[in-house]
Amino acid sequence: MRTLVVIHSLKMGGMERVAVNLADAFAEEGHESHLLACRNRPNDLAPSHEAVKLHHFDQQQALLKSVIGIPVFLLSRVLLGVILPKSHFMWVGWLCGWLLKHHIRKLEQQHGRFDRIVFRGLGTFKYFWSFRDERNVYVLENVIHYDRPLWQKKLEWKLVFHDRHLACVSTGVLESAQEAFGKGNIRPKSLRVITNPCPVEQIRALANEPDDDIPSEPYILNVARLVPQKGHALLLEAYKASGIAHKLVIVGEGELRSELEAKARDLGISDRVIFAGKRSNPYPWMKQADLFVLASEYEGLGIVLTEALACGTPIVSVDSLGGVRDVFRGELERYLAPRSPEGLAQSLSNITRELPIPVKPNWLAPFRSDVIVVSFLSGAHNQDS
Repeated sequence: MRTLVVIHSLKMGGMERVAVNLADAFAEEGHESHLLACRNRPNDLAPSHEAVKLHHFDQQQALLKSVIGIPVFLLSRVLLGVILPKSHFMWVGWLCGWLLKHHIRKLEQQHGRFDRIVFRGLGTFKYFWSFRDERNVYVLENVIHYDRPLWQKKLEWKLVFHDRHLACVSTGVLESAQEAFGKGNIRPKSLRVITNPCPVEQIRALANEPDDDIPSEPYILNVARLVPQKGHALLLEAYKASGIAHKLVIVGEGELRSELEAKARDLGISDRVIFAGKRSNPYPWMKQADLFVLASEYEGLGIVLTEALACGTPIVSVDSLGGVRDVFRGELERYLAPRSPEGLAQSLSNITRELPIPVKPNWLAPFRSDVIVVSFLSGAHNQDS
């Protein structure tokens, strides 16, 4: 089949990595795979499979170059977006959707008709809400947030979710969507769970690359942006309370770095916590870690958990909103901790005493590329969860 994955950009991020992984997975399973990024910059990521055809569509440039694009853009930014905050996508989305549809038709003239078009993430497809097609599948990457008045959220949900084929990356995201859709009287055409693919062999190859910055002493690892959602303050408190001998390495960058470094000093653990910054290849760090730990307030799935398992590193996480429970199934469930400094501290203390913990192949079985590809390309659009 001929597939197209659409993503907002190719900057370094979890959602963007998964979009690239999905395009690679389609190619790996023998399908003609295309990937379309809707911004020309930044291009931190690229498909690893040589058969994936990469395209760019500069959404904003196309909007501003259209006949009515500049008036629509200015009206939205100067007036409508001020009257109704965070509504910019509502006013420009109808035109951007038409422009994207026209661009995809041009691609199809060159490559042939796409059998499946997959939009990854709300931030991608809400700006193209007017583009409707039976081939489209819209992937919800995270739990629904109530960051505006309910009446406004209902309007947003009506535009971007109603009467569409939706796929959620986890059962937690599915439950969040069902709750929201009940409040907003939203009826999708189909609603089901299709989780994220984990490119195990690719990750293992990257994990073998040398990195001289990796600490030589035993450490536990967290890889995440330094933002409130990721729970680093809780992690530092739990690490302090656990009393474990391992160092704590945090790979990632973000707005909270200076605040978290100050917190580590206040807790008296700054000599045992390493803020390693952003790494283009975090997998050698995962491979060398004795344990991977996640403390997020919520996660759509928690891609870093499956990536750590692919590196052969055991995992522990707080039991948070969203999809971490889809990773911690069966015997892995015992490595879920209560979301509190005390609960995570106790789990860290218990688990480090069990190390080394061998990672079993079946822990990653639900995230195999062939499983995910079949789910996207099957004729199960009419299956409603």
